[in-house]
Amino acid sequence: MKMLLVRKFRVLILMVFLVACTMHIMIDLLPRLERRGPESRPGCSCPPPAAAAAPRWPGKHTLRILQDFSAEPASNLSSQSREAAERAAERAAGGGAAAAAGRARRLIGPGAPRPPPPARSAAPLAALFQHPLYRAAPPPLADGDLLFNVNSDIRFNPRAAEQPEWQNEDHHEEFLPTGETSIDSYPNWLKFHIGINRYELYSRDNPAIEALLQDLVSQKITSVAMKSGGTQLKLIMTFQNYGQALFKPMKQTREQETPPDFFYFSDYERHNAEIAAFHLDRQVEWICIKRKGEVLILDFRRVPPVAGRLVNMTREIRDVTRDKKLWRTFFISPANNICFYGECSYYCSTEHALCGKPDQIEGSLAAFLPDLSLAKRKTWRNPWRRSYHKRKKAEWEVDPDYCEEVKQTPPYDSGTRILDIMDMTVFDFLMGNMDRHHYETFEKFGNETFIIHLDNGRGFGKYSHDELSILVPLNQCCRIRKSTYLRLQLLAKEEYKLSLLMKESLLKDKIAPILYQPHLEAMDRRLRIVLKAVSDCIEKDGYDSVVENDFNTGADTVTTQR
Repeated sequence: MKMLLVRKFRVLILMVFLVACTMHIMIDLLPRLERRGPESRPGCSCPPPAAAAAPRWPGKHTLRILQDFSAEPASNLSSQSREAAERAAERAAGGGAAAAAGRARRLIGPGAPRPPPPARSAAPLAALFQHPLYRAAPPPLADGDLLFNVNSDIRFNPRAAEQPEWQNEDHHEEFLPTGETSIDSYPNWLKFHIGINRYELYSRDNPAIEALLQDLVSQKITSVAMKSGGTQLKLIMTFQNYGQALFKPMKQTREQETPPDFFYFSDYERHNAEIAAFHLDRQVEWICIKRKGEVLILDFRRVPPVAGRLVNMTREIRDVTRDKKLWRTFFISPANNICFYGECSYYCSTEHALCGKPDQIEGSLAAFLPDLSLAKRKTWRNPWRRSYHKRKKAEWEVDPDYCEEVKQTPPYDSGTRILDIMDMTVFDFLMGNMDRHHYETFEKFGNETFIIHLDNGRGFGKYSHDELSILVPLNQCCRIRKSTYLRLQLLAKEEYKLSLLMKESLLKDKIAPILYQPHLEAMDRRLRIVLKAVSDCIEKDGYDSVVENDFNTGADTVTTQR
């Protein structure tokens, strides 16, 4: 009797497995069968009916691909190569000192105020600051546009952020921003958190950001733990002021490119790519004679603050960690250098150990976003996510009309989300980042908010190759914000050259130079490719259909000649 029950149970399990496989195959085949209309039948040369031209609701397969993954654990940021990079940068600077002549298209329309011509000796960032595009006032903020209200009873527990093992400890070190004390008394990481709003992670004139960057490189490290769930080793560092940051150690020298046989999902995560992504995205401080202002490059402000730091592996990692798994991986190499490798899916072994000189190692430190218990974030699957498979292709790679399905699927069917995706596409293409599988938004703001640009470590891997597949969303959708388009045109002009702006901005980091000179030159080349793609879209669909006017009514003084 017992054997009979066991056999019946096995048969039942087998039947369930077969049914599940059948359903999975049908779900995969349905969209392909639906796309076969009358025009694809053999022997039918008649045009499809007018009703067929109307946009159709995407199939279940597409909806499943585009759904959000709110239940997934949210991601957070957030030597010898320097000498070689310095020598290469000096050689490149000497050869490219003579700027090419020629006038670019004007970005200022008739009757609009024109910026004064920059002096030849003026720094590129200072010249950029004088342009009207970078003087636009931010939108006014209502109470619902702030992530936190300062006069609230929310208690910020700095030690609980992203650390479950600290949740049950006594919370005697909480900060209560009730407005009763001056905001100047708050730590800089808290000023950063309470400054987040619906439109940006931080405002242009937020002085706490520069102070926070200083904290990342100077604050005493009091605790270190491995970040769980990652494919490559990342460390969570806690500072004396209870701020936290994600540390990515140096794995490649600056002049090394990603090996040509590497798949994008097995590429290294580079610390200098995180730093450069922040500078590309953010505002950098500039001091003029009469006032202290800030200058923007892409003006997105969607990457959390990141700074480079030289860390003592013995004193600032091994001696302060309470993570026994991490501590056990430390060893002394045959060259008498301190090394460790931690635990992760890729490159965590003695063959891929991280070694100091003798115990100093470079890395990037990305400030944490607010604790998930205080500010929940939604994790969304990127519609143009790659297959992450050695042989299979994603649907967008084989369907040229894929964007039409995306634009009919919430949240891309309304609001500005599709334009945010286009901004992110341009951002990733300039860096050469193929690893944008998910993105996040703050749940409080719903769908009317910006995309947070997290995890940029796989950018700046190849300066000799431009990965055109990253631009597929822009080529398929042919949509872009006017503000983004005008800034890209401006950064293509010789006096506001993107590579020069980035080079000047990155010099402020403590471990500069950050990027190898060919990477900076590759950004100029890729910028021209982006502008050519937008120009082709305008020629095909018309300016008004491609370029979305996101300037305030009556305030659009910055136009382009059509």
